[in-house]
Amino acid sequence: MSDPNKTQMLEEDPNRTRITSAPSLSVTQTIQPIQCPVCRTHNPPGVVYCVECGLVFSTSEQLPDDVFSAPPVRPPCLIDEAGREQFLRPGENSVGREGDILLTDPRCSRRHAKIYYEQDKLFLEDIGSTNGTQVNGEPLPPNQRIALKDGDKVSFAGFEMTVSLRGGAGATAMPNAGKTAQLDRPPTVEPPVAKLVSDDEAHPLKAGANRIGRKPDNDVVLADPFVSGSHGILELEGQSAFYTDVGSTNGSFLNGAKLEPNQRTALKPNDELQIGQKIYRIEWTDDKQDGNNS
Repeated sequence: MSDPNKTQMLEEDPNRTRITSAPSLSVTQTIQPIQCPVCRTHNPPGVVYCVECGLVFSTSEQLPDDVFSAPPVRPPCLIDEAGREQFLRPGENSVGREGDILLTDPRCSRRHAKIYYEQDKLFLEDIGSTNGTQVNGEPLPPNQRIALKDGDKVSFAGFEMTVSLRGGAGATAMPNAGKTAQLDRPPTVEPPVAKLVSDDEAHPLKAGANRIGRKPDNDVVLADPFVSGSHGILELEGQSAFYTDVGSTNGSFLNGAKLEPNQRTALKPNDELQIGQKIYRIEWTDDKQDGNNS
C-alpha cells in the first residue's frame, strides 16, 4: 500500500527537456515547386495559379504523384499578328475587350465570343458581337459553335488571330538519362549586330526580331516589375530598327511619347526608348556604325 504522504514519482518528468534528433546540417532542405498539369510550367511554391497559363490550383486537390515526370505539354493558344500568344484554359474562355482573351481593338465587342477547350478540341462561338467573327474568311453565325483546327485564321471584327494546337506534338524531347547526346556539329552562335543599352545595362541584339519582356524565354530579359512578361519586339533589318509594343500593361515610350500598342514604329539614331522604369537606346556594332557613317 502506498504512503499518501510520500511524493509519488512519475515515470517521466513532464518538465524535463526532451532531446530529439535534429535534421542534418549537411542535408539541404528543399521546397518543391508546383508544376502546372496543363502547360507543365514550374511555378514558385505557394502560388495559387499558374504564372504561364493562369490555371487556378485547387488547394483541396493534390497533383498526381508522377506530375514531375510527365511529358511537357503546351496548351493551345491564339497568336496575333505581332506574334503574341494568348493561351487557352480548359473549359470556357471568353474573348473580347473584357475577357480571358483580351482584344484591344476598338472594333471588337466587350463580350465578343467564347472558345471552349474540351477534350483536346477547340470550339468557337460568336455570342452576338456587333461586328461579327470570321473563320478562314467565312462569317460565323452568332450563337453557333464550330470546331477549330490548327492554323485556322479567326478574325474578331477584323482583328486576326491564328489558332495553334500544340499539345503533345510540342513536347520537349528528353535524351536518355545518364547519356551525353553527341552533336553532329558544334552549335553556331550568331554574333550580335547591336546592343540595347541603358545607364547600367547592355543587352545583345541579333538581326531580325528580338522579343523583349520579363519572362525568361524572351531574347532580351528585363528584370523590372514594371515590364510585362511579353512587352515588345525590336526588329533589326539591315541598318534599320523598328519597335512594336505588343500590348504591355504599362506601355512603351519613344522620346517621352507613349507608343500605340501593336503598331510598328521606326527608330532613328539616338532615339530614347523607355521600357518599364529605364530608358534604353540602340548601339550598333562597329561595322554597322561604319555603314551608317558611309
